[in-house]
Amino acid sequence: MLPRSLQNKEAMRVALADWRLWAVLVFIGAAGLLLTVYASVSETSSSPIVINGTAVPPAPVLKPESVRRGQMIYTKFCANCHGQNLEGAPDWKTPLANGSFPAPPQDSSGHTWHHADLVLVEIIAKGGVSENSTMPAFGQQLADEDVLAVLDFLKSNWGKDEREFQWWVTATSDLQRANR
Repeated sequence: MLPRSLQNKEAMRVALADWRLWAVLVFIGAAGLLLTVYASVSETSSSPIVINGTAVPPAPVLKPESVRRGQMIYTKFCANCHGQNLEGAPDWKTPLANGSFPAPPQDSSGHTWHHADLVLVEIIAKGGVSENSTMPAFGQQLADEDVLAVLDFLKSNWGKDEREFQWWVTATSDLQRANR
């Protein structure tokens, strides 16, 4: 239950405007996402991942049912731009006349695996994050579980090195946020 001072809507708006409270909420959200990722793990590989001397737990093994669900969602919402086989648009690194870039591949040949889960979730939910992206937002159409299932499907199509690197980026970015 909220303290009496926060039960009033105006007091709540003022409290949420406080950057410290916002930072705590962001941290809680990030922790929740990490817990969701950990909860979706049926088992893990045996060795920690060490890059630049920083070790993280082994990459989670993806649940087949989540991967299948993610593939269905990807086919419905993403394949039109990113390709049925995650191949992306031709010449995806070359800007179009309007300055935007074509949709990149979502397999190992693209750059999606360079980003932490939280970044990828935000891109899917809010759309392209720069002025030269035309990716639409899917946050109103997809539930959080749907977005995570799409990520599982993408991860299932990456090579071992890309998968482990992306997990390391996710785990270390979560650690950095927790230490702020």
